[in-house]
Amino acid sequence: MAFFEMNLANRITTVRIFLIPLIVFFLLYSSKYYMHLIAALIFGIASLTDIIDGYIARNRNQITTLGKLLDPIADKLLTSSALISLVDLQKAPAWIVVLIIGRDFCIDGLRSIAATQGLVIQASTLAKYKTVFEIIAILLLILAGANQEIIYFYNAGLGLIFFTAVISVISGVQYFSDFRKSLALSVGK
Repeated sequence: MAFFEMNLANRITTVRIFLIPLIVFFLLYSSKYYMHLIAALIFGIASLTDIIDGYIARNRNQITTLGKLLDPIADKLLTSSALISLVDLQKAPAWIVVLIIGRDFCIDGLRSIAATQGLVIQASTLAKYKTVFEIIAILLLILAGANQEIIYFYNAGLGLIFFTAVISVISGVQYFSDFRKSLALSVGK
């Protein structure tokens, strides 16, 4: 039963998952700018829950198997749903979104393979920066919304999402390279 332990950190992660449909609703339901402001606010709150749940889990020694499973799923669902919604709104280029989401799927698959070999692949520093830039880019693109007068939000968000794609590729290559080295070391033992 320890797997399904719903401590405070896991509850916060669950809240992040339940906020995702609200973000998509407010983004896609109406082109009114206030709807996009609400979506940006909810996205910002959901993004902060990722920091909060991790902080609580570590400081209260409440790291659970459920949390290890749920947290990255919640992260990917949050950013992927926002990015796909932005493609639908023609605020983010589809090829960049496919690249970012595809990289995330590949890294998750790599982690699964590593786990079968008894290896753990931790998030790299570059990948953490990628996440921060991705969240800021998404927020800027959401805030650009339907308001053409806020073109600087759109331009900044577009530039940052492109930069995020570049970091995604570089960190993805880094993950695969590190995995290959770790695998070679574990086989050599």
